[in-house]
Amino acid sequence: MARAVVEPAILELVRHYPRGRPFSTTVTCGGDGFSMCAHVRAQWAAPGQVRIALACWVVNMDTARFLGDTPPDSKEMRLPPEGTARWDEDLTSRVIGHLATRMNALAAALPTADEHLTITVPFALT
Repeated sequence: MARAVVEPAILELVRHYPRGRPFSTTVTCGGDGFSMCAHVRAQWAAPGQVRIALACWVVNMDTARFLGDTPPDSKEMRLPPEGTARWDEDLTSRVIGHLATRMNALAAALPTADEHLTITVPFALT
């Protein structure tokens, strides 16, 4: 998930938004039985550095089908206050760990007050 959807989303966000403002998106990856979702926030932390906050969760399509809500309610694809999704700390930790390795994070991931994990990575616009 880190390589396939989160890292490209970060690169796209950073290249299209001005410095100084935080920006975010939600991306998904999955198949017929589930969708892994990630809420990604990015903000320039310092010249040449971007702070990335990440929260991940899984929407189980099979459970939604069993309960009669096919496809799952769109609120399940968003975190509160807009949605009802609950972050998966273990999944988030694994994804941000892979992302930290891929993007050469400057330090270990730290938690935020709103159930995201944050890393700071070197970044140069080309």
